Amino acid sequence: MVSKRLSRLEGHRRKFMAVIDGTPECEKAVHYAGRRAKNSNGGLVLLFVIPEGDFQQWLGVEQIMRAEAREEADAVMAKAAQKVRETIGIDPEIVIREGNASEQIIQLVDEDRDIAVLVLAAGSTKEGPGPLVSAVAAFPIPVTVLPDTLTAEEIDALA
Repeated sequence: MVSKRLSRLEGHRRKFMAVIDGTPECEKAVHYAGRRAKNSNGGLVLLFVIPEGDFQQWLGVEQIMRAEAREEADAVMAKAAQKVRETIGIDPEIVIREGNASEQIIQLVDEDRDIAVLVLAAGSTKEGPGPLVSAVAAFPIPVTVLPDTLTAEEIDALA
């Protein structure tokens, strides 16, 4: 059960969230979420989840691997945030977590009660639309799913 959203109360603003996962479609989700945030005077939250289970090594090796994964996540998020600043003109919030992506999305939504919409974009691979799009029913807030066929101009027109 999701906690009550605060985004409509005084002193709060509605936030759109997009997940950065390195897929081509995540760029579309970020673009749409950023445009919606800007057009509605809202905020944009970008989430990167470092997959769990990648660090099952000896303690010293595990610590190095975690540090390297965190450095890579920081670099990816810095690049994504800069692109949002340059193309949309807003400053996104950056969140980096470790674990299962669906679980981390649900946890972040529960913690930040201003997040009101999750934006995902469907993939066009033979494996299907992607694991997060396939798990839409699990998320406790509305989810906007963009078709893979939309161009940047069409996204701008819809946002």
